[in-house]
Amino acid sequence: AKKKAAAAAKAKAAAAAKAKAAAAAKAKASGTDAADAGGDDEKAKAIAAAKAKAKAAAAAKAKAAAGGKTGTAAEPAAEVKPSVNQPYLVKYVKVIEEHLGPDVLEDSYINKLSKDVPTLVAKQDTYFKVAQFLKFNELLGFDYLSELHGTDFETHMEVYVHLYSYKNRQSVALKVRIDRDEPTIDSLQPLWAGANWPECEAYDLLGINFKGHPDLHRILLGEDWVGHPLRKDYEQYDVEV
Repeated sequence: AKKKAAAAAKAKAAAAAKAKAAAAAKAKASGTDAADAGGDDEKAKAIAAAKAKAKAAAAAKAKAAAGGKTGTAAEPAAEVKPSVNQPYLVKYVKVIEEHLGPDVLEDSYINKLSKDVPTLVAKQDTYFKVAQFLKFNELLGFDYLSELHGTDFETHMEVYVHLYSYKNRQSVALKVRIDRDEPTIDSLQPLWAGANWPECEAYDLLGINFKGHPDLHRILLGEDWVGHPLRKDYEQYDVEV
């Protein structure tokens, strides 16, 4: 009887060990499957991210090819609001054309690159007339010249003048394009004394000749200096300087 009981206990222990080993094997298999599933999930996420990145790159390329336009038929581009200074520009042009005629200006616009300053471009033969009108017309009254300088654009030269009206607290820019080979234009010194030194500087550095200036001379370089350093084709005469 004892032998029979011992054999039964041994068989029971063997069965328990076998069951435990089977459970462990099953758990291990489940863990491997979970790891594989997790790997598959990570792989799927990586593929989705790559597709999204490729889609974004394609959209950016299409936008660049279209010239950077932001609006579509479904989503129109934001409307550009007119400048707060647009009414002043309209006023200046209207008054000038009513008194001087419609052909004295080449162009007029709001300069977005310079604090939205209303800008008038006069013709070479009407430059002085327009400047004079801007100063003495009672509706405009630009009594202060705050800036005058010249620029070489290689194809032509340009004189830029910034004026201010203390009465109206408004600004205007007056421009004129002149021949680069013979850069000559009327002096504004008879209208605004403040044009004296800036015109001398433009003469000194660019060679612009201001007709009617009372004492046009070099103010930075010597009178024997060869050339005008701010011209795009300037070549230094004395290499030792």
